[in-house]
Amino acid sequence: MSVYLDWAATTPPDPAVIAEYSRIAQTDWYNPSSAHEGGRRVRSVLEDSRRRAADALSSDPESIVFTSGGTESDHIPLLALLQRSSRGSIAISAIEHAAVSEQAKAMEQAGWKTLIIPSNRDGIITPEAVLSTIREDTALVAVMGVNNETGAIQPIREIADALEAGRPAKRMPHFHVDAVQAVGKIPFDFNVPGVHSYALSAHKIGGPRGIGLLKLSKQIEPFVRGGGQEGGLRPGTENVAGAAALAMALEGATRRIAEGTAGEEIANRLFAGIANIPGIRPIPDGRAEADPRFSPFIAQFTNRRFPGEVLVRALSDRNIYISTGSACSSKKKKRPVLEAMRVDPDSQQNAFRISSGPGTTESDIDAVLAALSELMGV
Repeated sequence: MSVYLDWAATTPPDPAVIAEYSRIAQTDWYNPSSAHEGGRRVRSVLEDSRRRAADALSSDPESIVFTSGGTESDHIPLLALLQRSSRGSIAISAIEHAAVSEQAKAMEQAGWKTLIIPSNRDGIITPEAVLSTIREDTALVAVMGVNNETGAIQPIREIADALEAGRPAKRMPHFHVDAVQAVGKIPFDFNVPGVHSYALSAHKIGGPRGIGLLKLSKQIEPFVRGGGQEGGLRPGTENVAGAAALAMALEGATRRIAEGTAGEEIANRLFAGIANIPGIRPIPDGRAEADPRFSPFIAQFTNRRFPGEVLVRALSDRNIYISTGSACSSKKKKRPVLEAMRVDPDSQQNAFRISSGPGTTESDIDAVLAALSELMGV
């Protein structure tokens, strides 16, 4: 029996969600753009899924665009800039997921300048850092809601307010938020004035892979063209079964938040146990149990004995699954997020991530603590 503590990478699929996905895939397989009765029926399923997803986010159905996942949802607002006749700058935080940071690099080849918003040592992007980074020609600002490596919760509302107050007579940049690690994990507002788009992914909340959504509060110009589906922003025959599964997963995730979860208790048990293991400390150093600045479901640590990859393999041999938090290899010595936090090189290389979810138990935490104690020679 394995202990799974890599929920930030993907989540175990909810059996009820997967059953609904399978049912719709087999019964409602018609093309929703077809004019016949089958197509009209499936169109109704698709639009009902859109409404349910919107309701779960306390939003309007017109704001929901179904995509293939979080990465595509991050790409669409960036690619929309390629339709502009003049080029300018894009400001992204130093802690962004590769879905944003790598696409921003690709945008540079099309004449856009990427500006990096610095992080503080706790992995948090302040409104002041955003305002000091953007320029007159900044067309888009991207700051993720919850960092996927450290769990740092970003002050999205404060950043949106600062952008609005700091540019009262100027064109506001499009403010995009990757909310993949926020949705269904922490209370999170998807209707902050001044935030123009949010990216979500189904497989991070118990849904299937290959489906996500982009929540938009303003119109953008589509870059990829086709049959005009999803308001022209995401052409291609819609994944109706995926949309229904995403809506169901969102309903379950938001309901768990409303009911309260065991995330805080699990995090407190983890941090209390780590404090008793010499040679392991959290990143950032100032993070403690019940720290409101961080998601209780994601924690980054470093150790004094093993490179992160070695520790991951050693735990895997004990059927305990964690991660380093990013794709490190012998050819890639730096961790961009930890580098942005000014973490020293040795601590970066020895860092590892433990991420939990609704199914994580106290015995799971006890198992990883016992294994870490053994590996640290306690």
